[in-house]
Amino acid sequence: MPSWNELLDQFAALSDEAKGPWLIEQMNLALARVSGLREDRNVILYGSAFLQKPQAPAPSLTITHEDINGLMSVMFGMDWSKGLTLILHTPGGVTNAAETIVAYLRAKFATAVEAVVPTYAMSAGTMIALSCERVVMGRQSQLGPIDPQMPVGGRFVSARAVVEQFDRAVAEIKTDLTVAHAWAPILQSMGPALLQEAQNALDYGESMVARWLASGMFANEGDAVERGAAVARHFNDATTHKSHGRRIDRVEADGVGVVTEELERNQDIQEAVLTTYHLMTIFFEQSPASKLIWSSHHRTWMKNLVMLAPPAAS
Repeated sequence: MPSWNELLDQFAALSDEAKGPWLIEQMNLALARVSGLREDRNVILYGSAFLQKPQAPAPSLTITHEDINGLMSVMFGMDWSKGLTLILHTPGGVTNAAETIVAYLRAKFATAVEAVVPTYAMSAGTMIALSCERVVMGRQSQLGPIDPQMPVGGRFVSARAVVEQFDRAVAEIKTDLTVAHAWAPILQSMGPALLQEAQNALDYGESMVARWLASGMFANEGDAVERGAAVARHFNDATTHKSHGRRIDRVEADGVGVVTEELERNQDIQEAVLTTYHLMTIFFEQSPASKLIWSSHHRTWMKNLVMLAPPAAS
């Protein structure tokens, strides 16, 4: 398997005219190899340039409702009976968009979808991964907590933190009424509906993932509902994770019941997946692309950053 540096050296040695066609050819070959090694499944790479372009606007990097257009485009003409290998690299995004994506994938492939996570599939990306029949992860791969983030006071905070702060305030005021004045400005800033919105968001995401797990990953288990609920509860437990960006590796995911597969178990598959990943990073570094959906059927959909020219001097 060529390393990232070796692939970059090969790319740099080409003429400017040859670089684009070379990247396209190599990506198509890599995805075809993944397909052949995964029993001729359809393969889709869903990748984000959040590591290469961290200052880009969030909708250009995260899971949004627009992504369904990309999936519809690259999935055209696929044989749905062959199932899908979904290579995920994303910081997360809109929960409702993840729900739409999962519904669309299941409408086409039922539950014959496996997720492959070369490095990161966080937040809403973790939700999508947990909707699959298995999650293929390497030692370097990570999932993340799924507790929803809410805009409060100009920044995003965990919905769980909102609920826990209110519960703490109630408990302290019941114990000592003199602390009520200290809590008053904090509770007023939360607004009348924020607490309910936070609780609704927590319940919505957790129950949705629990249903996906019960009907997908654990569908053939006698205790599918209970197992699904337990796994979803763990990933939604911000009290335990402390940070929405916390790393949940393969060992932890496997330990709480997620059906995982070691990427390193098959050297050929590991090489094909990581070559795909390395090519994706070069593509993001060498082009305006901020989001990429690419299929083993040579169909692509890209989200490009719009580079605005500076205003002309007057």
